[in-house]
Amino acid sequence: MPETAICTADLSDAYSDMLVYLGLAFRDFGKRIAFNGPIVTLDTFEDNGALRELLEGKGEGRVIVVDGHASSNCALLGGNLGELAEANGWAGIVINGLVRDTMELAEANIGIKALGTHPKKSIKRGVGSVNVPLRIEGINIYPGAWLYADADGVIIAPEKLK
Repeated sequence: MPETAICTADLSDAYSDMLVYLGLAFRDFGKRIAFNGPIVTLDTFEDNGALRELLEGKGEGRVIVVDGHASSNCALLGGNLGELAEANGWAGIVINGLVRDTMELAEANIGIKALGTHPKKSIKRGVGSVNVPLRIEGINIYPGAWLYADADGVIIAPEKLK
């Protein structure tokens, strides 16, 4: 089950000394704007095969953070994967990259944040590293850390906040 939404501004006020802020200009694409959960990481480039493999597993309220290296050449997530993520219990997906099928993604009852859109699909070779530390825009992101997201932004804590 997804965690109850928590306001990132309130968390920032209460825990600013232990948070990191993912300051990218994310746009919201899923039905759920606020979401949170433990992080699963994926490092990939223009290939969403490994993302599909992750989404085929049980999400158990977790959030996938995908470092697509901000590629503007193709989308890493589309409507079919959005439906799969919802069906398998993922709380959200945060992509340093692009998505497509935005009308379908808007119907998926999960959180989806990405930099923008592109109509071209990615390749599907399954290339990518799962649950490795990521470094996005100078921010270190570790598997198992806790991500909180809402309309105000994305923050990461080393553990679940009370």
